[in-house]
Amino acid sequence: MAATPILQNDIVRLEPLSAAHHDDLAAAVEVGDLWRTWYTRIPSTERMADEIARRLSEQAGGRMAPWAVIDAAAAGRAVGMTTFMAIDAPNRRLEIGSTWIGRGAQGSGINPAAKLLLLARAFDELGCIAVELRTHWHNHQSRAAIERLGAKQDGVLRSHTILPDGHVRDTVVFSIVAHEWEAVRLGLEARLARHRTSVR
Repeated sequence: MAATPILQNDIVRLEPLSAAHHDDLAAAVEVGDLWRTWYTRIPSTERMADEIARRLSEQAGGRMAPWAVIDAAAAGRAVGMTTFMAIDAPNRRLEIGSTWIGRGAQGSGINPAAKLLLLARAFDELGCIAVELRTHWHNHQSRAAIERLGAKQDGVLRSHTILPDGHVRDTVVFSIVAHEWEAVRLGLEARLARHRTSVR
């Protein structure tokens, strides 16, 4: 489950995260000072190398599958990161998380296109019975995006995590289970078809 094969469609390419993505990712977080967003953990330019190393260390331990998010329309430029995390192979579960997309690529169709690739890998290739997605209670943009995927809210873990600035996060937990996957897939494919039509 911690392997990171290349996943791609005409909108986005997910490729194994590496130190070679550092400069693109550092540039992406600088736009609009994305890394300063208080309700999520996005590495700053100065911390990007450490974050790449951390994710690769987690992968080496079998706990994470980290990808760089590549904008297919931008000559191979990395615009974000995403992972499989909280990998629970015996129970065929994982979480899609630690995801961020640079402001310049938001609203471009990249996020739903990437989620389609990740969910297809989780359910069709890895045989998952459930995929979780979690976010901060105050991250309304993320919560809305997760709901648009077709995920259902399982609940809220109150006072769940202490973030680096010291505030305590309430974590909203969503999931998609295996029998829902086909409907979620159809919904995502329809969204992406509308996106492609709108940008022609």
